[in-house]
Amino acid sequence: MIRASLIALACLTTAPALASEPVFLRETLVVEGPQITLGDLFEFNGPEAATVLARSPAPGSRIALDVNYVSRIAADHELDWANASGLLRLTVSRASRVVDAGELTGMIEGELFAREGGQHEVQLSNSNLALHAPVDTVGGPQINALNYDPRSGMLSAEITPYDGAEPVRVTGRAFETIDIPVLVQPVAANEVVRADNIRWVSLRSDRIRPDSVLDPDAIIGHQARRALRASEPLRGYDLQDAILVNRGDLVTLMFEARGIQLSVRARAMENAADGELARFVNLQSNRTVEAMVDGPGRARVFASPAASF
Repeated sequence: MIRASLIALACLTTAPALASEPVFLRETLVVEGPQITLGDLFEFNGPEAATVLARSPAPGSRIALDVNYVSRIAADHELDWANASGLLRLTVSRASRVVDAGELTGMIEGELFAREGGQHEVQLSNSNLALHAPVDTVGGPQINALNYDPRSGMLSAEITPYDGAEPVRVTGRAFETIDIPVLVQPVAANEVVRADNIRWVSLRSDRIRPDSVLDPDAIIGHQARRALRASEPLRGYDLQDAILVNRGDLVTLMFEARGIQLSVRARAMENAADGELARFVNLQSNRTVEAMVDGPGRARVFASPAASF
C-alpha cells in the first residue's frame, strides 16, 4: 500500500514536466500592438499565447529581450523552448505606418501654397527622415505649426504623426518654383518644334536662366538652331523662326502693282523664314531682287518696279 502511494505521488510530481509543450521561435519577430506576448515569439495556440512579456517598442523601433528571461516565462507556462541555436537575445520589432520624407515634403509644400499663394520645392534637412505611427491608428499626420522665412527660405514645422502622438520638429528650406515649357523628347537641329513636343515642368526659380523661354508660343512652330535635349529649359538662341526657303531653292516670285500681277521663277540666294526679306535671282532676267518670303516656295516683291523685276 505504501509503495503504491509513493508511485502515485511520483506520477503527480512529474506530470507538469511530462506535459510541457515544445515550442519553436517564429521566423520573424514583429508585433503590432503595445505589448509583446508569448504568442508573438512562439508558434503555438492556447491561452498562454496572451501572456505579456514586455511593453512593445515605439512604432518602427526594436527592442532586445533577454533569452533567459523569455525561457523562464515560457517554462512557467509549461512551454519547452530548446533554443537550439544558442541565441543570446531576441530582437523584436514593432510594425508601423511609415510617413516618409516624400510625404512630409508634400504636406509642407501644400501648406506653403495655401499660405503664400505660390508653388515651392521643399528640401528637408534630413532627407531620410521618416515618422512612424501604430498600424491600428486612424488619421494621418498633421502640421501643428509652420514657420517660413521667404527671404532665406528657411523653415521649421511641428508635425504630429498620429492622433495623440508627441509633435516632431522638422526643418529644411523652401524654394519658389515656376512652371516652364520643355521638350518631351530630343529635337534635331533644323527640326520644327510642334505643339505635341511640349510639356510643362516645375523648376526652382533660382535655377532658371534669365534668357530661358517661358512662353510656349516662342517655341512652337520655331526651328531648332542646334540639337536640343529633352526636359531642359530652352533659351532664346536655341530657336529661330522656321526656315521656309533655303539657299538654292526654286521659288515663285510675285509682283503686284496697280492692276499688274507678275510671277516668275527665281532661285534663293540665302535662307529665309516666313516674313523675312531675302535676295533672289530672277531666272528670266538674271536680275537680283529682294523679296519677302510669305510661304513655302513663295516670295513677294514690294518695292521693285516692274521694269527691274
